[in-house]
Amino acid sequence: MTEKKNKSQAASSQGAGRLSLGGSIWIRSGDQNLGGPGRIALLRAVAEQGSITHAAKAYGMSYKAAWDAIDAMNRVADEPLVERSTGGRGGGSTRLTERGLRLVQRYEQIDAVHQRFLGLVEAAATDLGREFSLLDVINMKTSARNQFNGTVRAVREGAVNDEVELELPGGQRLVAIVPQESSLALGLQTGLSAMALIPSSNVLIATGLDGFKVSARNQLSGTVEQLRPGAVNAEVDVALAGGTRLVATITQSSVQQLGLAPGVAVTALVKATDVVLAVLA
Repeated sequence: MTEKKNKSQAASSQGAGRLSLGGSIWIRSGDQNLGGPGRIALLRAVAEQGSITHAAKAYGMSYKAAWDAIDAMNRVADEPLVERSTGGRGGGSTRLTERGLRLVQRYEQIDAVHQRFLGLVEAAATDLGREFSLLDVINMKTSARNQFNGTVRAVREGAVNDEVELELPGGQRLVAIVPQESSLALGLQTGLSAMALIPSSNVLIATGLDGFKVSARNQLSGTVEQLRPGAVNAEVDVALAGGTRLVATITQSSVQQLGLAPGVAVTALVKATDVVLAVLA
C-alpha cells in the first residue's frame, strides 16, 4: 500500500513539475481592450444563435453579463460589431455587423497562428538545461537547402565587405563575406544569433585533403550519411560535428570518382561569398 502511494506521489510530482507554455490573444482599440477569447466566443455565439439571450445561454452566462460585454465592445470599437433589429412577427433579432464578422474571422486566424507558434516554441523554451534561441524553432522557408543556426563570434571590417565568423552548434565555424552596408543593416556583432543559408549546389565535396591547401575559406569535416541518386546529379547528406547536417548537390560521376558511400569521411567546401546570413528582424 505504501509503495503504491509513493508511486502515485512521484507521478503527481513529475506532472506538477512539467513546464508548458500558455497564453491568449487580446485585441485593443487605442488604449482600451476590445476583446479576448471570451468576448470573441460570445460574438461567435451571437452570430450562430441570432439572439443575445440564446447566445448567453449557449455560452453559459447571464443575459446582463452578455449584454454588458457586447455594449462595451460596441463602444470601444470604431463602429458597431453587433446590431439589433426590433419588431416584426419574430420579435426582432440580433446579428453581427460586417465588421463584427470580419473581426471574429480575423481573430480565429490570428489565434490559430498563435497556438501553432506556442507549440513550436514550447519544447525549446521549457528545456532549462540548454540555451534558448528563437532561430532554432522558427520554421524558416527558403530555397536554400542548408540552414545553420549559430552565433557570431567575430566581425572583421574591411573597406567594402566585412568578414563574419559564425560558430555552429557542433563547434565548427563558417565564414561569410557580407557587404558592409548589409552588415550594418543586420546589426551583426559578436554574440548575435544568426542563420547561415547555403544552396546545396554551392557545396563542394572532397576526400583525402590532408596535406593540401585549398582556397575555399569554409572546410567542414564530416561523414557521408546518405546518398540520393538522380538522373544526372546526386544529393549527398553529410553529418557534421554536433549533429549538424549539410546537403550537397554534385554530379553522379563525381560520386563515383570520389568513391562516396555512407560512412566515408569527406570535407565540405564552401566559399565565404556563397554564405548568406540572416537575423531576426
